[in-house]
Amino acid sequence: MVMKKRRVQLFFIENGGMIGIIIGVIILIALCAWGLMSLESYYRNITLAQIPLNFLSVIVNAFVFASIYMSMMGRGFSSMGKKSVKASEVNIRFDDVVGIDEAKDECREVVDLIKDHTRLKNIGGKILRGVLMIGPPGCGKTYIAKAIATETGLPFLSMAASEFNEVFVGVGASRVRQLFKKARRMAYGYGGCIIFIDELDAMGQKRTFSQFGSGEGNATMNQLLVELDGLGSGATENVVVIGATNAAEDILDPALLRPGRLDRKVYINKPNLEGREAVFNLYLKKVKHDASVDSKRLARRAIGYSPAEIENAVKESALVATRNKRDVITWVDMTEALDRIELGFKVKLTINSREREMTAYHETGHLIVTYLLHPRDDVFKASILPRKNTLGVVYHVPLEEWHSQDKESLTAQIKIALGGFAGERVKYNTSTSGVSSDFKSAMSVAHTMVWKLGMGPSNLVGDFTIVPEGQLSKEVVTQLNVDTQKILSDSLKEVEALLRTENALFERFAQALITKGELQYDEIEAIFTEFSKPNPRKFGKVPSVDSKYLPPSTN
Repeated sequence: MVMKKRRVQLFFIENGGMIGIIIGVIILIALCAWGLMSLESYYRNITLAQIPLNFLSVIVNAFVFASIYMSMMGRGFSSMGKKSVKASEVNIRFDDVVGIDEAKDECREVVDLIKDHTRLKNIGGKILRGVLMIGPPGCGKTYIAKAIATETGLPFLSMAASEFNEVFVGVGASRVRQLFKKARRMAYGYGGCIIFIDELDAMGQKRTFSQFGSGEGNATMNQLLVELDGLGSGATENVVVIGATNAAEDILDPALLRPGRLDRKVYINKPNLEGREAVFNLYLKKVKHDASVDSKRLARRAIGYSPAEIENAVKESALVATRNKRDVITWVDMTEALDRIELGFKVKLTINSREREMTAYHETGHLIVTYLLHPRDDVFKASILPRKNTLGVVYHVPLEEWHSQDKESLTAQIKIALGGFAGERVKYNTSTSGVSSDFKSAMSVAHTMVWKLGMGPSNLVGDFTIVPEGQLSKEVVTQLNVDTQKILSDSLKEVEALLRTENALFERFAQALITKGELQYDEIEAIFTEFSKPNPRKFGKVPSVDSKYLPPSTN
């Protein structure tokens, strides 16, 4: 009797929830019946007629929602219609990759490791799992990944990291599983497979954890880490993941970069002088151009350009040549294309003769100071044709790449910025609002020299910008501000003295700009040669402070 009672108690304990639900449903049905009986016959009939339709609608809605959810969760990557690409279809060789030789050499080593994975395992090494390509946009990360696939002869799967991100929790992880499942099948049939994930930072950022759960992003990231370890299926096929990003490396999750995952890093930077020349030659071969288009000169002009930007410049030059009714691209078309990319389109703006003349003398001040006083930069073009928000411009770039700035080049930047202001004062003894951006540039450089780089006249050393506000003494702040102003005033005095000393050259350039509107590199060189001023950078004579350009001492 006791045992029977205990079994009854146990039954109610184990099935109490179900019994409660049944009782609740019975009560609800009873209440509905009581409610229906209290209605008038007409309304009761309408309500009874709608019950089957409402019940059917609930079933249909539940079925549709369940179908969509299960489709998203179950099919994952396959629902996106991605197909693998055979290496023969990619057909990009390392010989086709130009301008990034250092990165290409590193990737050749990656290819050797992928090809020789059997020998690597025989000596106890581990299969290469992942490669991370880091570099600015347009430098060929995707292109070189395709070259790796071609050189290794392996099939290629390409996805953007943003394709893994969805609102539904678990969809991204499902897509990662399906992607690697497909890659392992391809690796089993072809001896290996390459997965390329572009813009990896969209899914590979540092994970965040909170009391409300880890979220869809973390689930996707965790699944990717598992697959990179080869734990997704226990398989050891030769699957190599290549990730690409132009974001800072430190925003990626450390677990993604640890040894055994994306631990092989390839840094792809913008091409140097020789690299830019090779890229220009590559794309110029694809268009009709005459002999005046010099790739070496273009490479000097296009410092800081990525391969994609160089390709865009060549395409833009073809459009300019077509617009100018020419059958081939000329040097004029090429420079016009570069000007449009860097400076913007020319705008039709009505300018009176006085303003145009003042603009010419303003730009002439910039031009002469750059040519005679800057130790690194050369003048490629001067123009008083309005573009965007400017009435004129002097385009100058260094003759070669520099990765740091010395005191001389920084001071020269200040003098160039003040050249327009000095030109207006020397010619008209006044100035215009056009000096606003020049002053901003000059003061920014002078402030950095004094406050951060220890280049002030009083030799105060240190980066004073990191000291909390209020902790610097008034004497130090005053001295730093005095040093900043001294650099600006001394530079202005030298620039004004230069323009007055070279007044004939100053007038010659201003009148040439007023007459022609623009001066190209060869025209600028010819005028300086006319006045016996050979390019100091070409002859190894770095411009320095010349006493004849300085005003008399006031001491």
